[in-house]
Amino acid sequence: MPTADCTAAIDNSVELLRTIAAVLDIRDVFPQVSEIANKVLAHDLLTMMFHDRGGQILIEAASTDEFKGLTRFIKADDSQPDEGFVIIDDFTTATLPIVEPVDLRERIVAAGFRSLLVVLTRARHQDMGLAFWSKHTSAFSRDDVPVARRIADHVALAVSHEQLAEAARQVADAQARAERLEARVQSLTQELHARAEHARVVGRSAQWHDVLKRATQVAETETTVLLSGESGTGKEVVARFIHRASPRRGGPFVALNCAALPEQLLESELFGYERGAFTGAQQAKPGQIELAMGGVLFLDEVSEMSPSAQAKFLRVLQEREFQRLGGVRLQKANVRVIAATNRDLQKAVERGDFREDLYYRLQVFDIRIAPLRERPADILDLSEAFLDEIGRSFGRPPAGLTRDAREALLRHHWPGNVRELRNALERAAILCEGGLISAAHLSLQPRRQPPPAATTTNLPLVERDTIEQVMRDCGWNKSKAAKRLGLSRTQLYVRLRRYELEQPAAN
Repeated sequence: MPTADCTAAIDNSVELLRTIAAVLDIRDVFPQVSEIANKVLAHDLLTMMFHDRGGQILIEAASTDEFKGLTRFIKADDSQPDEGFVIIDDFTTATLPIVEPVDLRERIVAAGFRSLLVVLTRARHQDMGLAFWSKHTSAFSRDDVPVARRIADHVALAVSHEQLAEAARQVADAQARAERLEARVQSLTQELHARAEHARVVGRSAQWHDVLKRATQVAETETTVLLSGESGTGKEVVARFIHRASPRRGGPFVALNCAALPEQLLESELFGYERGAFTGAQQAKPGQIELAMGGVLFLDEVSEMSPSAQAKFLRVLQEREFQRLGGVRLQKANVRVIAATNRDLQKAVERGDFREDLYYRLQVFDIRIAPLRERPADILDLSEAFLDEIGRSFGRPPAGLTRDAREALLRHHWPGNVRELRNALERAAILCEGGLISAAHLSLQPRRQPPPAATTTNLPLVERDTIEQVMRDCGWNKSKAAKRLGLSRTQLYVRLRRYELEQPAAN
């Protein structure tokens, strides 16, 4: 068939256009495309390779699956860079324009192919190669190139449309998922605003919003969650948020601070004990795991758990069962675990302070909560909410904030984070006697140069420096320092021992 007639035949091939346009994935109909194209350009095999600008292969197709992928090894002859086609008359004698694999010639010849025509085309700035293979020597000539290109143009256009349609679907799906997630976060936040703990859920910063989004995503599963962040950032608030958003919302939420109890007492509180299990055990007592059945068990400062308790709790996560101290009966642990830490657990594992197997059981889904100094957009919103809560507890209207008080709140470094903020506001609300809170009522220390932003790799260093500075400011008075840091005396003692902080000897 003359070249002009072939070109016209392709242009008028309604059958080819209908076949390509009727599907979303051209690979599904590539054998039919080859069959139709064979009417104007005889060949035994048709293959296609489509890749992006970076060379990443997006789509491969072949009229016979056995030979899919051959086209990826064909490269345009360097001596004809502008012509955009390759013709090989005889594979048995020609120098192949290929790099790998080295045995490709043998494979092609063994398959019976003798000649090849490759046309290179572009669709929306992406390269594509369409290869016509024949089992006859010198089956293709330059006269076939315009016909092959016209076929390739139709295929490239179809692939381009297919990709655009798929990209549009992916964008629409992602947008719909994001909107559903956003609506869920708003719904849960509004629900918690009506509850007693609403004040601490407040926040408009991107960091806090991301925390709530991740919490919402994991809430509907039974996955174990690990919350990390400095003391006072709101880890328990996030844990309660997850509980309220989960299928276990109707069950109990039981919180246990692992740092607030001595080693022996921690195990008895966590697992419970039978009568006579130890001196003073006059009657059996259920542990926190039992009390949390059907709900959520929140373990705060899980890094402070003793090696013995770690080993026993690992079984709870692995086997979903436990025993009371002094007991022999195994009980099922129908609880969801949310753990929290202000330490770098991975570093603790490297030092041998924390079991590696328990660490990986806990860190299935981790959420980092940024310190208050990294989310200043939340400070005033939290302050207003806290003052409203404090006013209700005092039985009087909430106190207001003067301009200098607001500026002081924004300038302060907040080493004790949200907990310190609430304590400062409660103290100021008492001092102002229900009026306006000024900067003087807040009694905040001048802002020092903040340490580097806390991450999961430097949290211990930040915490140690903060505690040491506050202890110095308070003249090593532990009660005053604990109050300023928003910690209990027990929690402060634990940290002083951990970081080996002692009052310098007097000169």
